[in-house]
Order: sequence, then structure tokens, then C-alpha cells
Amino acid sequence: MPLEPFKTSDALTLGVELELQLVNLSNFDLTDASSDMLHLLRRASLPGNVTPEVTESMIEINTDIHTNHTELLEQLQRIRDTLVRAGDTLNVGVCGGGTHPFQHWPERKIFAKPRFKEVSAIYGYLIKQFTVFGQHIHVGCASGDEALFLLHALNRYVPHFIALSASSPYFQGIDTQFNSARLNSVFAFPLSGRAPFLLRWADFENMYFAKMESTGIVKSMKDFYWDIRPKPEFGTIELRVCDTPLTVERAAALACYLQALCQYLLTQAEAPPTEDDYLVYNYNRFQACRFGLDGSLVHPKTHETISLREDILTTLRKMEPYAEMMAGQPALEHLYRTAHEGSDASYLRQQYVERGSTESMVDAAIHRFRDGCP
Repeated sequence: MPLEPFKTSDALTLGVELELQLVNLSNFDLTDASSDMLHLLRRASLPGNVTPEVTESMIEINTDIHTNHTELLEQLQRIRDTLVRAGDTLNVGVCGGGTHPFQHWPERKIFAKPRFKEVSAIYGYLIKQFTVFGQHIHVGCASGDEALFLLHALNRYVPHFIALSASSPYFQGIDTQFNSARLNSVFAFPLSGRAPFLLRWADFENMYFAKMESTGIVKSMKDFYWDIRPKPEFGTIELRVCDTPLTVERAAALACYLQALCQYLLTQAEAPPTEDDYLVYNYNRFQACRFGLDGSLVHPKTHETISLREDILTTLRKMEPYAEMMAGQPALEHLYRTAHEGSDASYLRQQYVERGSTESMVDAAIHRFRDGCP
């Protein structure tokens, strides 16, 4: 079917999706509890929305549309508290983290939903291996052209979000030596990576999507697993590179950092994006996944090699006046601390050293999600 018209939305509004782990509190492995959790939550007063994900050991929460950090954080905390209470009733732990550190993918069960069965038939074992957990951030755009401009202008900042959200150092029982191993699972899909370089919505709709649809490969935007993709039915762009943080406080901070960056980029303060910016994209993305905040970047315009941590700190300072307009100063303060003290990946590794097992690491993640952080 033709691509939906791009729905105009209020510029710079925010929405957040978080994929969360459901954990057996006896052995700290994942548990197939999403049906029970969703049934219980239907009777609860839950702000936002909660939906199943591709396997039964996952759920996804979705916030309402927000304009600033204060209201977004308040709703995320209310959702978290409701989930924790439901988990207590079911004796199920709820936590963030981009991967579960020791679950075995063959044990996962596909949730009984037609789309999940369809993608399972297409992608085979990759779908069970896709039991990984991400944060998706939606930013409202006034037009399709604005959405494509922001999508490509943000390419230089994608490593910031990977490094700041990184929370998947362990996978299948081993330390992968990546800070974000989750994105390796995403990259296995043939329609992952980056969007094509088009800056006019009419060109995207007619020159790209229509041709892709005619091949039979795609039916809707859901079939693209790009790092950033337009969502015409919502009137947003959707950033998809973040691991699910261990706390909703970090999730809210990341969303508001993206909001401030989008506002800054719309002032045309930087040189416009070009196709050549993507010459260094995969290298920078790998550096952020592998080394996190200790990685390096090649600047897409100057080709200068720079420290990822220092680039984040410099950009956070530059974003202060834009964040202030949307009550986002606490978000930047949170990310300043993250850049200095280390990501959730560092925290999880520290827990393993101190407590001696991957099970204890999951236990720490469950308590961190429940208790939050400043």
C-alpha cells in the first residue's frame, strides 16, 4: 500500500518507548511472563501504554506525547512504579539493560501476534536472537522535509546516544568486550543501518519507498530497522540506537538531549548534512558500540579524530540554552555525570566484579530499575 502521508505534529514534542526484561526471581533468567503481566496491567491504572514484544520475556512501554523533561520523567516514573507493583504480584522482576547477560535464545517463545509470527517466518532464528532491549525516542516534526533534514543532520550525534545509553556488555554468558553488544544483533537484519540520503519527503515517498514496496521486500515503515527512521503516521523521527537504560531517569535524560539537539539543528547553526557525512558513519558507530565513552570519532566534516567523551561534554555545554527552554537542565546534568562517571555498561561490569556472577548482575539491574537514580 502507498506510504501514509506525513502527519504534521507539534515540533519537538517527545515520546519514549522502552523494551523491558521480565526476569524469574528464582534463577534471574528471563521468563515467559508477558501474557500474565499484560493481563494484570489491563486492570491497573497505567499511564501511557504497554504492549507485547516479539518474545514472551519482553514487554514494551510507551509514554504519551510530552513537551519537556519534567512531565516526561514524571510519567516514566509512574509507569515504572506500576510495572514494579505488577511484577511483585507475579513474582517477576522487571529491569532495563540492552541484553540479558546469560539467557539462551533457543529457549525464547514468540509472542502469539500475527506480525511477530510473520517476521519469525521471514528471519528464522534471528528473531529469537532479537530478544534484546532498546529505547526508542520520537521527536515531533512539522513536515516530512523537516523530518528528513533532522534524520540526516543527527548522523554525527548517533554515537553519543549509543555510548551514553550503553547497557549490554554481556551476552550469552560472556563479556563481549562491547559496551553495546545489542546493536550487533540489530545489524544482522538486512534492512538495518542508515536511511537513504534524501531530503525531500516527496522524493522519499515516490523515488524510494514506492520502489522498495514494488519489490515486495517492504510493506510499511515497520519493515525498516534503521538507526533513525521517519514515522509518518506519528509525524516524528524515531531514534532507535539506544540500549534500554537501567533507569527511567536516564531514559528521560536521553530523550531530552535529543530534543535539545533537534532544536539546535533546526537553527541551521551547522553545515547541512551531505551524503559524504556517511563515509565515517559505520566506523563512528562501531567505536561507540565497542568502546563506549572511551571511543573516538572521525568528524564527518573535518575528518579530525576526536574523543567521544570530550565531544559529548562539549555538545552538552552547547545544548544548555536549548535545554533550558524546555526545562531540560536536569537532563543535561544527568548526562554530564554519566559522561564523567561511566555508563550502565560500566556499572554492570562493576557489579560482576563485586558480586561475582551474572545472576547477581541481573539482581542489581532489577533493584536499580526499581529504585531509580538522581
